[in-house]
Amino acid sequence: MITPATRRAAIGVAVLATGALALSACGSDGGGANADPDGPIELSVATFNDFGYTDELLAEYEAEHDNITIVHNKAATTDDARANYFQKLGSGGLSDIEAVEIDWLPELMEYADLLAPVPDDLKGRWLDWKEEAATDAGGNLVGYGTDIGPESVCYRQDLFAEAGLPTDPEEVAGLFTTWDDLFSVGQDYVDSTGKPFLDSASSVLQALINQQEKTFEDTDNSVIATENPAVREVFDTTVEKANPISAYPDQWSEDWYAAMANGEFAAMMCPPWMFGIIQGEAPDVDDWQIANVFPGGGGNWGGSYLTVPADGDNVEAAQEFADWLTSPETQIKAFKNAGTFPSQPDTYESEELTGFTNEYFGGAPAGQIGIERAEAVEIEPYKGPKYFQFRDALTSAVTRVFNETETADASWDSWVNEVSSF
Repeated sequence: MITPATRRAAIGVAVLATGALALSACGSDGGGANADPDGPIELSVATFNDFGYTDELLAEYEAEHDNITIVHNKAATTDDARANYFQKLGSGGLSDIEAVEIDWLPELMEYADLLAPVPDDLKGRWLDWKEEAATDAGGNLVGYGTDIGPESVCYRQDLFAEAGLPTDPEEVAGLFTTWDDLFSVGQDYVDSTGKPFLDSASSVLQALINQQEKTFEDTDNSVIATENPAVREVFDTTVEKANPISAYPDQWSEDWYAAMANGEFAAMMCPPWMFGIIQGEAPDVDDWQIANVFPGGGGNWGGSYLTVPADGDNVEAAQEFADWLTSPETQIKAFKNAGTFPSQPDTYESEELTGFTNEYFGGAPAGQIGIERAEAVEIEPYKGPKYFQFRDALTSAVTRVFNETETADASWDSWVNEVSSF
C-alpha cells in the first residue's frame, strides 16, 4: 500500500527549493467532512498570480454563509505554489482549496486519489478539453476549472506611433497573422528604435510549444523530448528570432514587472489573465491596447483549476466554495476583476461577457476578443507527467543563449543531457 509518506518521497523531485513558501491551511477541528457544517468554519483558499478573487468577491460568499470566514493565501509565484503543493500533498498542511496551474496538472494527476472528486452533477460545466485534462483513469473529475488563456497581442500605442507603426487595433492585427510577420515587424522596430520589441523570449517559446500537438511526451507518456523535431524547431526559432527582439529572456523578474510601466518594450503575448498583471504593474499607463490576433492562428497559454485535498479539515464546505468560485456567474466577475477568461461555455452567450470592455486597454472589447481567440485555438498539446520539468529546462536553455553563456548548439546539448535524467 502506498502511504502519504511514500508518496511524498515519490514526488519529492517536484520540490524546487528547501525554502519553499509555506501556505498555511486553516480549518476547524476534525478531518475530512466538516464535523459541524453549521458551526464556525474558517476556509482557506491558496492561489498565485491574480485569479480575480478580490476581497469584495470573497465577501459576497461570506455574506451568504454566516458561519464561514475565508482566508486567501496568495503565493508570490506559480513555482512557489507548486513547490508547496507537492511538498505537502497527502501529508496535511495544504489549504482547504488549492489552485493548480495547467502545466503542472499532469504530474498531479498521478496522485489524483489524494483529492476530493468534483461532484458528478457539476460535470459538463467546463469545456470538454478542460475537464478531460483533470479527469483520472477512474472517470473522477478532480479539478474545478477556473480560466483558460486564449492568446492575443497586447501593445503600446504610443511606442508603435513613435516607430511609425499603425496603432489602430484592427490594423495592428494585420501585422501579426504569422510568426514570420511578427518577427519581421519586431526586428524592424529594434533596428529603427534601438529598443526591444517584445517583453521576453520565453513567452514566444511557450506560445510555440502550445501550438504543437506533441512536445516532450507521447500520449503513452513515453519520452520523445530530445527526438521530436518540433521541439528543436521551437528552440531554434526562439533563440534565432525571438531572443534578438526581446527585452528579457524570461518573465516574472522585478525588472520585467517594472518594464511594463516604463515602456522598455512595445508588445507582448497576452492571454486574458495577463491583462490584470499589466494593469496592476502599470496603473498609470494609458497606452496599452489589445489586438485581436495571434501568430499562427491561435494558442492557449495557461489556465488553472481549484482542487480540494481529500485530507482537509473542511472538505464538504470547500467543495461547495469551489463550486461557487467556478460557477459561470462568479467566473465572469473574476474575469472583470483580473482578465481570467472563463472556461465555462455557458458564459460565452452572456451579455456580461460579450459586451464587456476593458477601459484600461482603451475600451477594448476584451470579452468578445477572448471568445474569438478561444474559438481560434485548434491545438491543446498533450502534456505528460514530466511536461513542466521539460519545459522549464528548455526555458533555461533559451536563457543561456540570451545571456550568451552558451551558444545555441551548446545550450541544446546541455538541455539534452539534463532531461535525460528526468
